[in-house]
Amino acid sequence: MQDRNFWIDKSAIGLSGLCLLHCLATTLVIALLSVGTTGFFQHDIHKIGLALAIPLAVVGLGRGVFRHRRWVVIALGALGIGFMAIALTMQHGSAELGFTVVGAVFVAWAHWLNIRCLHGGTCREGCGCP
Repeated sequence: MQDRNFWIDKSAIGLSGLCLLHCLATTLVIALLSVGTTGFFQHDIHKIGLALAIPLAVVGLGRGVFRHRRWVVIALGALGIGFMAIALTMQHGSAELGFTVVGAVFVAWAHWLNIRCLHGGTCREGCGCP
């Protein structure tokens, strides 16, 4: 059970990294070439990323919090998902980029805290781990 949660958290962190890569690469390509309408650069890719991020966050963070009772993990993850959902309502631009990047960072941070609290005993004092 613990190995599955570790995989979920690591996958979620990887997905957040892909989200950041997408946002930064899209911004760079649009700024330099004024193109960005196919594949990885499509705005609809955010819907796919969010559709993947939500179940990973619910399962990975939910199972972790159930075991370590560190509710800040869920709060950070929900805040990040919320920022990414708000970004879906925006057109490509600096505001959309900002919301998406902040959201992805919060989600990755939540999964990183979850890993720290569940695995390896690397929690610091005040983490709230058992």
